[in-house]
Amino acid sequence: MIVVKLDNVEFRLKEYQDFSWIKKYGTIFKVIDQTGSGCICFGLMNKNKKYFIKIAGAKTTEAEITPDESIKILKNAAEIYKKLNHQNLVKLIEHYPFEYYYVAVFEWVDGECLFDHWNFEYYSKNPNFKKPSSRFKDLPNYKKLKTVDTIFSFFETVAMNNYVAVDFYDGSIMYNFDTDTTTICDIDFYRKKPAVNDMGECFFGTKRLKAPEEYVYGACIDEITNIYTLGALIFHFFGQFSENDIKERYLRNSFFPCSIDNWNLDKHVFEVALKAVNLERDNRFKTITEFHLAWNQALKNHF
Repeated sequence: MIVVKLDNVEFRLKEYQDFSWIKKYGTIFKVIDQTGSGCICFGLMNKNKKYFIKIAGAKTTEAEITPDESIKILKNAAEIYKKLNHQNLVKLIEHYPFEYYYVAVFEWVDGECLFDHWNFEYYSKNPNFKKPSSRFKDLPNYKKLKTVDTIFSFFETVAMNNYVAVDFYDGSIMYNFDTDTTTICDIDFYRKKPAVNDMGECFFGTKRLKAPEEYVYGACIDEITNIYTLGALIFHFFGQFSENDIKERYLRNSFFPCSIDNWNLDKHVFEVALKAVNLERDNRFKTITEFHLAWNQALKNHF
């Protein structure tokens, strides 16, 4: 592993690669170099304009796939960003091949990722610093409900365009604590319907939120799978879980909901979320829209 420095920003690579060419977009002020996708990401400032540049094909230290696979995924993802033109999805400006890489240039979004694993080492060394996930968890319910509504709207757009959200989790969400706005990012692994689990237990996604079928080779991955993922995320937002509860999900390869005693909304809303994360696919909601309608109706009773 080596350390490279550009514009006083340091980042790590398995071996040296020259990224000075990205300075045509401005001065580097941020870098994310520990992604499992094999991409390296830069924040750049050019006068009053900020850009977020994602580059596949780099020899990153935490990559879980090869550079060629990373390029293929990002190139495909660029087309998905164009098709899923949702107001809360990060905006793609351009994408193109360059030398050994594939480059996607986005508008910069002010906000903080709700699962910024690349900062975990900093948090462990600075225990008094409150990470974004904890700050979000402490927000009033009405603000978190606004985020949930944004995700429902985005998932409805995904379904309407015959896509399936894959590897969606809190790391796919950016929240601006100043404006209380939510932005969806990182849709690189989304798939066109019909989709199946072609990876078995290693199918993309965090064990904190994955649906049962996302562990089964050959299983259908569809809108009902996304209902489970969203239901699990809702429990993550409004339920209380211990560190041991989270560890148990990894050990058991299974998400499990909190009890109603550890739930921050009322029982009607709890029952809707519980239906979404039923282990039996046939017992979940059939569409995101059906889930959304039931959720909104339960919230009317809550308030």
